Amino acid sequence: MGKNYFTEEQQIELQKNPYIKKASAKSITYTKEFKERFEEEYRAGKLPSQILADMGIDHRILGKKRKNSLVARMKLYELRPEGCEDTRRNNTGRPSTKVLTNTEKIERLEQEIAYLNQENEFLKKNIQMNRQANWEYKRNHPSNTNSSKK
Repeated sequence: MGKNYFTEEQQIELQKNPYIKKASAKSITYTKEFKERFEEEYRAGKLPSQILADMGIDHRILGKKRKNSLVARMKLYELRPEGCEDTRRNNTGRPSTKVLTNTEKIERLEQEIAYLNQENEFLKKNIQMNRQANWEYKRNHPSNTNSSKK
């Protein structure tokens, strides 16, 4: 089974709807108002097909899988602190390419120094624990040390 792509006509029809921000051949981006209203009406007990119809969206164009994933996504939005807010602009996962001020550079470097200091302390403790374990092992098993050789 292949992916259901939207035809040009379907895309145009979807983009006419005020609750749809963008529609491409593969995906739909809904407005925040749509998400909030859908979530509210779904919690009130309405069926997804009826909610979509009330908002002027033909659920048959979307298909069963998209409709079900829309419901699942709305349930996830309830758990997020941002709610229905689109966070893609804020969390792209890409490194910042903007020019940093000197204050921002200093802040980042201080954070990096603090992290590296924590890492060094951890490694020091780890080395000390290894030395102590080796010393206790040698003390409890004198026959395994080099001094017992003839």
